Amino acid sequence: MKLFFHYCSFGFSNCYVLGDNDISKAIIIDPGSMDAQILEYIERNDFFLEAVLITHDHPGHVHGLRTLRRIYQTEIFAINRTVMDFKTTQVKDGDILNIGPFAAEVISVPGHSADSVVYRIGSLLFTGDVLTSGLVGTTDSAYGTKTQINSLRSRLLSLPGDYTVLPGHGPPSTLEAERRYNVGINQYSESQNRRPPFKLTL
Repeated sequence: MKLFFHYCSFGFSNCYVLGDNDISKAIIIDPGSMDAQILEYIERNDFFLEAVLITHDHPGHVHGLRTLRRIYQTEIFAINRTVMDFKTTQVKDGDILNIGPFAAEVISVPGHSADSVVYRIGSLLFTGDVLTSGLVGTTDSAYGTKTQINSLRSRLLSLPGDYTVLPGHGPPSTLEAERRYNVGINQYSESQNRRPPFKLTL
């Protein structure tokens, strides 16, 4: 497999193209933009674009869909029924998407947004905004933060072995590094440990 990383100036987000040269097929994850560099890479490798995977539908991760769909009539996979008015093939937690040579497991990690998912493909984790290098996704409430942290611990950090973490923003990381050093997860754990014991006053 070949992995192409592209930094999108719109939304300052990461877009990824994962391709298989043996059968000339590829998928794209989070097209925050669809510019000449991405198009040139797909065409230079003679890839047939099999699918678009959306980790969540915030603008910085889907803005390039309109341009992409003018060029490629490819299938869009997402939790939501539509993304930017395009009908999607809906996914849910635990789904295994067999797309060409790729098997992508859908892992739901709500909190940053209700539709946030991680795609696990081989030893790669495309984490969108829920997990970045050293940080976790922003949320709108304490409940959202708790939900996200608990999901990260139970669904991602508990995975056996190590993985390459490919986030929606910032540099790549490894799952082992995030287990050990992620500030967002560690600070949340410390704050929970500092909470005073509950006392019932009658």
